[in-house]
Amino acid sequence: MKAIVKLRDGVCFDATTESGHTITMDGAPEHGGLDRGSRPMELMLSGLGGCSAFDVVHILRKARQKVEGCVVELEAERHNEPPRVFTKIHLHFKVSGQNLSKSKVERAVHLSAEKYCSASIMLSKSVEITHDVEILDS
Repeated sequence: MKAIVKLRDGVCFDATTESGHTITMDGAPEHGGLDRGSRPMELMLSGLGGCSAFDVVHILRKARQKVEGCVVELEAERHNEPPRVFTKIHLHFKVSGQNLSKSKVERAVHLSAEKYCSASIMLSKSVEITHDVEILDS
């Protein structure tokens, strides 16, 4: 996997991924940014959510669950001093569909966290990651 991160101006960068998509990152205004893009650590947190959500939906569909929606709300805590690494991350999964089995949703979240989600497994080596599940009827 490859990516290219290129300075646009100030502290704004464009990242172009191997698949050809471009993401804009910018620093916070107090650090010279102009708020033209997400902060890099926000993207890391979002990447964890996307990786986990992808796995959960994929696992549930293979289990013939009728998933119609999946939202992951992530909340992270960071050290106050540099390096401002994540110390805790909580993922709250809101999965909607028809006649979803709570045990199957919980199992899918567990499998993602422990076996399939590269981002979750990598981050869990140094960050406390927790999960919970909410089933919504659609």
